Amino acid sequence: MTTTYAALLRGINVGGNKKLPMAELRTLLEGLGHGDVRTYLQSGQAVFASGHGDEVSLAAELAQAVEKRFGFTVDVIVRDHAYLSAIAENCPFPADELEAKQLHVTYYSLPVTEDRFAELDQPARLPEEFRLGDRALYLYAPEGLGRSRLAVELARPRFNKGLIATTRNWNTVVKLAELTGS
Repeated sequence: MTTTYAALLRGINVGGNKKLPMAELRTLLEGLGHGDVRTYLQSGQAVFASGHGDEVSLAAELAQAVEKRFGFTVDVIVRDHAYLSAIAENCPFPADELEAKQLHVTYYSLPVTEDRFAELDQPARLPEEFRLGDRALYLYAPEGLGRSRLAVELARPRFNKGLIATTRNWNTVVKLAELTGS
C-alpha cells in the first residue's frame, strides 16, 4: 500500500544557511525509492508517495540522506495526508476569518501537553495566543510571526527540549494537506 506524505525540513534555505535546492531534494527522495515527488516553496517542504516505512523511519532516512549528500544535519518531520488534513480541519482559531500571516502551526516530532508550557503566562501575552493539537501547536499572532513575542518565547529550548519542532504559516499548512490528498 502506498501512502502520500509531506516531509518538513527544519531551517532549510533560511538566511543563506543550509542551502538545499528543491530540485536536488526531489532527486534525493526519488533515489530513496519514493514516487510522485513534488516540492512546495523553497523552505523545505516535499510531498512524496511511499510504500515502505512509517513517519519516523522515513524522517530518519531523509535526514541521513541529506547529511550524506549535502554535509549538514537537518531535522525532518514526516506526516501523512490524514494527519495534515486533521491539523487543517481542527484549527481552534477561525482560520477563514484571519489573514494567513496571522496563523501558524508548529509541528512536533512527539506529542506535547499543556504541562510543557505551564510557566508561560498566556493572558499576559494577549492578543497573541496558542492552542495545542495532535503533535502540533497553533499560534495566533495578529501582527505576524516576525513581530510575535510569543513565538520567540515558544521557540526557546526549554519548551522544545527533546523535540523536533518546525513552524509553517497557514497557507503552507493548507497547501500541504491539499498536495498530499491529490
